[in-house]
Amino acid sequence: MVAYAISEVEILDPDQARRYQELAAASIAHYGGRYLVRGARPQVPEGDRPIGERVVLVEFPSMERLREWYASPEYAEALQIRQTALARRLMFVVGVDDAGDEGAAGGEGEPGDLGDAGGEGEADAL
Repeated sequence: MVAYAISEVEILDPDQARRYQELAAASIAHYGGRYLVRGARPQVPEGDRPIGERVVLVEFPSMERLREWYASPEYAEALQIRQTALARRLMFVVGVDDAGDEGAAGGEGEPGDLGDAGGEGEADAL
């Protein structure tokens, strides 16, 4: 079942954010991920949201591949740069299968087992 990495990003250092985005994009592709939304400024009809934040949505073939990407040596340099380039809230969620069932609650997407959530790049980085 597909899985998604959803990022809410605030850019702190534009130059570092561009470098982060380049490294992150290459590592995402290496693990079968693809951007569905990249650096969008969301419309927020309900709730509060910081004005400067952008949204990034990346689809992976499975939660296993998403987690492999996040812990990978290919992503490690980008993750290090993210610490000064971006402030980010990163979420991993399981998608809906062909039968329309959502991923099981408390299953692969269970929160709290990922350590530090890391960050995003430029206007469109993950």
